[in-house]
Amino acid sequence: MASDRWIETPHSNLVDLDARSRDIFKQIVESYLDTGDPIGSRNISRQLATALSPASVRNVMADLEALGLIYAPHTSAGRLPTEQGLRFFVDALLEIGDLSDQDRAGIEAQVRAGGSDRGPDALLHEASQLLSGLSRGAGVVVVSKADLRVKHVEFVRLDAASALVVLVGENGSVENRIVDLPPGLPSSALTEATNYLNAHIRGKTLAEAIAALKNLKLQQQAELDDLTQRLVDAGIATWASSGSNGDGTLIVHGRANLLEDLTAQEDLERIRRLFDDLESNKELLQLLNLADDAEGVRIFIGSENKLFSMSGSSLVVSPYRDDDNRVVGVLGVIGPTRLNYGRIIPMVDYTARLVGRLVR
Repeated sequence: MASDRWIETPHSNLVDLDARSRDIFKQIVESYLDTGDPIGSRNISRQLATALSPASVRNVMADLEALGLIYAPHTSAGRLPTEQGLRFFVDALLEIGDLSDQDRAGIEAQVRAGGSDRGPDALLHEASQLLSGLSRGAGVVVVSKADLRVKHVEFVRLDAASALVVLVGENGSVENRIVDLPPGLPSSALTEATNYLNAHIRGKTLAEAIAALKNLKLQQQAELDDLTQRLVDAGIATWASSGSNGDGTLIVHGRANLLEDLTAQEDLERIRRLFDDLESNKELLQLLNLADDAEGVRIFIGSENKLFSMSGSSLVVSPYRDDDNRVVGVLGVIGPTRLNYGRIIPMVDYTARLVGRLVR
């Protein structure tokens, strides 16, 4: 049965089915997850543990179709699960096991090797690539910049009118932004602004730093002259527009996996729409909001996920957290609705917990 340890799902009204109906429904779903093809009553009859005629199977399939759990893609075809049917299967019937010790060791070794000497960004890229390889889908990692804790800030003059703001995080990440300089700003003001910011925002997240600096200005406690204050304000505005509104970094590996085993024009169109979605970083970054209140893996099937509602894809994601148990990123897998949920759910869960430990 599905385990609450792994799954946090949107609310759904589960349907009460008798044992025979459940067995037939499971055959339809498992056949779809394995092959992607419809299955007919004759093949189901052969695969059932208890003897049941194709005619009896068809009667049960008619009931399942009336409940909205299965449908016929073409006249005289077999049946496929609907999105509602897949949701019911995942919530009520899916058997999810633990990863083996060998699987856990392999995941940890690969993620650690990828980020051992190259910092957290390399580690996250490795996690995305790992998820892609193990799932045969697209591995996705979204990193929140709003929760980056500041270690050091520096202004570096580029020319008379512009400067580079270098923001170094406690996790080793580096952000560079170009700001316009107020006319007539002396070089000493860059040093003064650097010292001022480091004195007031070290150890704070970007959101906390922005709030603290705005508060200082409102309280008229800033010891800066007008030009230097304008430079600090420019830096704040740059961070506010790029990091404090839920934006972040998107890492995607394995788009090519989604092109495998395509058999129909509608499949190609579905994948084309998904690729368009994957290019819309701002939409994908909403994953941070989707997972913010989740304790475990969340599963979005087809149109349940507003980000990919038109592409017929499923999303299996889990948040990872910092030492203060705050969500600082999300990782997971995007793929067709016939993902191997039983394997991918514990894999995403374990990888998220591992990444949460390693990036602290």
